Amino acid sequence: MTEDDLVAKYAAEAKKSLDAEANKRIQETVDPVREAELMSMSIFDLLDTDDLVPALLARLGSVRAALDGHGGGIKVESHTTSSVADGTTLDMVLDLTGACLSCGAAPGTLDGIKADLESDTELENIRFSSKLLDTFDELGREFILAHGNVEFV
Repeated sequence: MTEDDLVAKYAAEAKKSLDAEANKRIQETVDPVREAELMSMSIFDLLDTDDLVPALLARLGSVRAALDGHGGGIKVESHTTSSVADGTTLDMVLDLTGACLSCGAAPGTLDGIKADLESDTELENIRFSSKLLDTFDELGREFILAHGNVEFV
């Protein structure tokens, strides 16, 4: 086994452990029946309703444990539809709320939110409000722009 193989093995084990703990924490705070209901609903049917953000949160993976556990959340700033070859998808601009604003872990949180939501076939493009950048100090802004793997508008 090479050193790279060993690193990959430990990284996979760590990710599995972190995901299991995150899922455990999420299950302690959510109503599984309501979560299943939200997951089964089309995001298009929930636009401009009070269920939109809960439905988006239901589609998040382990990053949701960080949001819920640290008193944060998401807010939909805007949404537009796009026509693609196999139907219509949504482009959304999101903002963070609560304690997630200016958190040092925000770059990872934003990347996790983007990845989880874009895995939903109805959500084509997740971007974030440029207002978020104002909540970071200069070093934080530079870091998130260079390494955040997300787009701000």
